[in-house]
Amino acid sequence: MAVNSVAGVVRSVGAPQRWLRQVLGLDAVVTGGNGLAYVAFAGPLGELLGVSEGVLREIGVFLVGYAALVAVLAGQRRPAPLGVKAVIDANLVWPVLSVVAMELWLEPTTAGMVWIPVQAATVAGFAVLQWRALRATSA
Repeated sequence: MAVNSVAGVVRSVGAPQRWLRQVLGLDAVVTGGNGLAYVAFAGPLGELLGVSEGVLREIGVFLVGYAALVAVLAGQRRPAPLGVKAVIDANLVWPVLSVVAMELWLEPTTAGMVWIPVQAATVAGFAVLQWRALRATSA
């Protein structure tokens, strides 16, 4: 329900292409910020979340690179639908992998058991918003 409210407000601000670019841009900023925090503070964050410093740093590097690609897409006047679909797909896979990793490979602390699903839900929310924005551009 909250996604629908946010989507309606953002859509009313501008044209569908603008909405798509805004959602992609927000994804890039949030993902990039998260990645930079993981790289810069891998030790303390790893301890807090119960994820090894090395794994957290590698995830951070990946997220920074991914965010840069999403930012490039967001910066296009008309983001390529195939590129947007790839971002949506990645944003749908990430939450699944996050929860699977939490259950099978990681030994998260209580903070990690809260953070990982919250972060996964945020990424899934971006996928939903991006899918709706992409659909609006073709309508």
